[in-house]
Amino acid sequence: MQEKTTAQNVPEEWFRLLDRKKTVQQTLVRPSVSYWSDAWIQLKKNKLAMLGLGFLILLGIAALFGPIVSPYSVTAQHLTLQNLAPSASHWFGTDELGRDVFTRTWYGARISLFVGVVAALVDLLIGVAYGGISGYIGGKTDLVMMRIIEILYGLPYLLVVILLMVVMGPSLLTIIVALTVTGWTGMARIVRGQVLQLKNYEFVTASKSFGSKPWRIVRKNLVPNTMGPIIVQMTLTVPSAIFSEAFLSFLGLGVQAPFASWGVMASDGLSALLAGYWWRLFFPALFISLTMFAFNILGDGLQDALDPKLRR
Repeated sequence: MQEKTTAQNVPEEWFRLLDRKKTVQQTLVRPSVSYWSDAWIQLKKNKLAMLGLGFLILLGIAALFGPIVSPYSVTAQHLTLQNLAPSASHWFGTDELGRDVFTRTWYGARISLFVGVVAALVDLLIGVAYGGISGYIGGKTDLVMMRIIEILYGLPYLLVVILLMVVMGPSLLTIIVALTVTGWTGMARIVRGQVLQLKNYEFVTASKSFGSKPWRIVRKNLVPNTMGPIIVQMTLTVPSAIFSEAFLSFLGLGVQAPFASWGVMASDGLSALLAGYWWRLFFPALFISLTMFAFNILGDGLQDALDPKLRR
């Protein structure tokens, strides 16, 4: 009688075990995601980085449409409206020539963001190619190429800028050239270090055994596997270029009147601050600071998201 009861209870135990097994499988088995999808999931968990990304998106939209929506011109002068404080008519006030600071701030954002993005793209193209070739070939070629980088890195930055200003004249193109003459060396060093680690991996050896040419191996196998550090470096290059442009414009070596950049506005606003016109310095300085802060926290978030060793 006791054996019969036990035999009847066996199927119920089996069903319980099967249900438990299904629950464990549903908990452990998750759909596979790609590297970039997983990085995006990790980035979204970083609230500070997402805040920086959101600010940069809004800044780009405002820079694109702000001067268009504003009823005031960037260059038009109204001497009867000199140095008006922020109000409903002029949200950021006016300058010494009656120009609307709100409109000029967003126009300056266009120039500053353009300089930062172009400088980062040029650094990307030159630095990735130079560092990839140097790291993959190695030997004496790598030694010579790295010595060239050290020479460029040792050149005084302001001396290069002043020489270019003398040769090319003050302009937006001159600023971009000055920022990229030596700016790509940091990117080249990072890519070279990554390539030196990756070039002895099995997938590179397999490509060599199939007869792939060195340039194809660098382009198809090595560079795509270094995109994480490259993207992080780009997010740090953009604010550095923006600050450099603002600094050069502040010294009078950048964008020339009547056009505006944040550096030009800050330079003009510094003298006005002593006269009590604080808004002329406050708004360009505020957006320079917020933009650099947003890019830096976004770069830190991308570094955590793209590097599996740093994920929390």
